[in-house]
Parts: sequence; structure tokens; C-alpha cells
Amino acid sequence: MFFSTQLTTAILLGSSLFPSIYALTYGFPYGSQKVRGVNLGGWLVLEPWITPSIFDNTNDSRIIDEYTFGQYQDHSKALVTLQHHWNTWITESDFAAIAAAGLNHVRLPVGYWAFDVSGGEPYVQGQVPYLLKAVSWAQNHGLKLILDLHGAPGSQNGFDNSGRKTETPTWHKKALNVERTNAVIKTLALMFKDSTGTVPIIAPLNEPAGFYSEDVLEVTKQYWNESYTNIRYPYPASKAKPSNTVVMIHDAFQSTSYWNGFMPSPQYQGIILDRHIYQMFSIAENERTNFEHIQVACNKASDLSSSTMWEVVGEWTPAANDCAKYLNGRGVGSRYDGSYPGSSRIGSCSGLTGKASTFSQGYKTFLRQYWEAQVITYESSTLGWIQWTWKAEDADEWTYQAGVANGWIPKDPSSLQYRNICG
Repeated sequence: MFFSTQLTTAILLGSSLFPSIYALTYGFPYGSQKVRGVNLGGWLVLEPWITPSIFDNTNDSRIIDEYTFGQYQDHSKALVTLQHHWNTWITESDFAAIAAAGLNHVRLPVGYWAFDVSGGEPYVQGQVPYLLKAVSWAQNHGLKLILDLHGAPGSQNGFDNSGRKTETPTWHKKALNVERTNAVIKTLALMFKDSTGTVPIIAPLNEPAGFYSEDVLEVTKQYWNESYTNIRYPYPASKAKPSNTVVMIHDAFQSTSYWNGFMPSPQYQGIILDRHIYQMFSIAENERTNFEHIQVACNKASDLSSSTMWEVVGEWTPAANDCAKYLNGRGVGSRYDGSYPGSSRIGSCSGLTGKASTFSQGYKTFLRQYWEAQVITYESSTLGWIQWTWKAEDADEWTYQAGVANGWIPKDPSSLQYRNICG
């Protein structure tokens, strides 16, 4: 356990007396206007399934995440590849298109290594100028940008999207890992403390693996308290006042009830619980019928609405299977077609992933129904939603961009065809 005097400071500064002196003005009317957004996945943090060509072009099967991308090839080659990717994958035209699609938020994942590489870590740096461009583009197009720390030292979950895929995540095991993560959050909080009109939220860590061990949960809860202090009180002590930055904490894969009563108001203000909801990372979920996927989405409303905290569904998708190439990791197959270790074939992935031109009209209709069922559920039960993800090279079923272009996502997210789909 890594305790900090910052927790005491947070409780004192966040007391019921303190907000009466400093009224908080958030950069978006959370609670009165719905969050409707999209993630910029695979840009400043690589993910093999979003841009498989970047990994395939290395011709080295050992390269499975951003850590090994820098580890197993020449640094200059890796840098040139990443610079080209950063310059082309997301541009200001994407922000214009996102705004034109009626969305109001973008969530931008960034890894700790953009700010801190030490101890021989092979990560390639250069992301920060693009982060700053993203903030500028968001401002130009009237979008709110959520800064999301997607990867922490030692990996907080072992997923490739944490920067380092591993069966034994170690973020929670070493005090230095947590200290380095806190330092990055302090840097981000200081950078954007006066920019909440464009950057209203900082998410201090994506998806810590609470399912891994009780130790992860205990360290995560302590880290959430430290992050609250670091984000909400970035000013020098002589100017002790809260920033207007909202703190978005992930549920660590725990239920709503686990977090009820955590960081309660009025001691803590401006906190959102980030929920990620997928239905394809188990065999049982892949075995569901289309009707069952929709039914499960609709039934999620009761759990979400039971929270004592503000909530946003910060990741979800109209995709209902794990067919997308490399979704389970580079070189790893899918449960749906039986190519995943230990799975049995449910059906063919043909026509369920890839380019929309290969999708049947019936499949597109299902994607629309499933998308709407989730939107209806999340808007009725939480502050709103942020779909994963804006674009992908070869998994149109996942992407907002392809959904709008091909009709299973409406050009106006409030223009629904199946308003009664949840009964």
C-alpha cells in the first residue's frame, strides 16, 4: 500500500466548507446535457487490432505492443514509422468530422512514456506535440477533450493497450511505478488547469485490473485519492483553490455497488466513474444471439442507474464478437471462429468484421439496433457515452467513422429508428 499525505490534503481542501468559498464551474454542463463522444484509439497509444499494418510491416512476430515496437527494431526506424502515423492517423479533419457527426466529446488515450522514459525502457517519445495539436483542434471545432492516461509503468492490466502486454502486470507492486504515474498526472494537471473549457476532464488511469488481485484494488483506490488531489489542486499552496477539472476514475472492472460510497460528496466533487462495457471477451458472450446481445445491453440500465456517483460509459461498441484481427492480441485468434486457444468454433467471422462492403444488410441492421439499444440505455442511466473507437484500418464494425458512412450510426446521434427497442 502506498499512502500519501496528499490524501489528508484532499480531504481538508475538499471539505464541505471549501466549495462554499470556491464555486466550481465545469467545462461542460455535466448532468444537464448528455455526453456523446468517441475515442481516438490507436493514435498516441498503438493497438495492433486498430492498425495491424504497422505491426505486420515490422516482419517481426515478437512486436506485439508499443514496448516491443521500440525494443525489437532500430530506434530511428521506429521513430520514422510512428511520426508518420502520428501525422496521418488523426488530423484536424477528423475533429471536424466528429463535430459534424453531432458529438461533443473526444477521449484521447496517451501513455505515460510520452512524458517519462527511464530505466532502459525502449519506448519511442514524441507524442506530446500531437496531444497539444489535439487540444487545439478540439477547441477549433467546439469539442471537449478528455485526457486519458492509458498506460502506466509496469502495466496496470497486462493488456497491449497499456503499452506492454504481459501476464503479470506490476504497476501495483512497486511504489516507484505509482510515484511515476502520479508525476505524469501532476504534469497534465498543471498543463491544463486553466483550460477546462476545452479539456474539462483528466482520467488518471485506464482500466486497472481489479480482477487480477485484491492488491490491485487497494492500490487503485489509494491512487484515485492521490489523483484527485493532483488534478483538483494543481495550484501552489499560496493559491490553494480547486481547479475546475473533473476527475474520471475507472471502475477497475468492478460492479456499481463496489464503488457506491467511495469518495463521497461533499468531501469530493467533480468525479465521474468510467464504465467500459463490452460483450465479446468471453466464450459465453460470443455465443449470444443478436437478440441476447441487445437484451443484455438494455438490462444494464438497472445496474448503471444504481450508482451513487456520476457515471459515463467511456468505452463500448456496436461490435458483438471478437472477430476483428488481433483484437485479442497480435497473432491471437478469435473465440467466435474457434481460433482462440481453448475455444470451440461458434461460426465463421466472414462478413462480421473487416470492411463494411462485406457486411450484409441484415448485419448492418443489427449493428444499428445494438448501437441504439446501448445509446438509449447509457443516456437514460448515466451522464452519457463515448464509443470506442473513431477509426480502424480493417474493423469497420467497431468504428464510429464507418458506422456513420454506412448507415448503422445516424448522422445525428439523437435521430433514432428503434426508440422502443428496450421495451
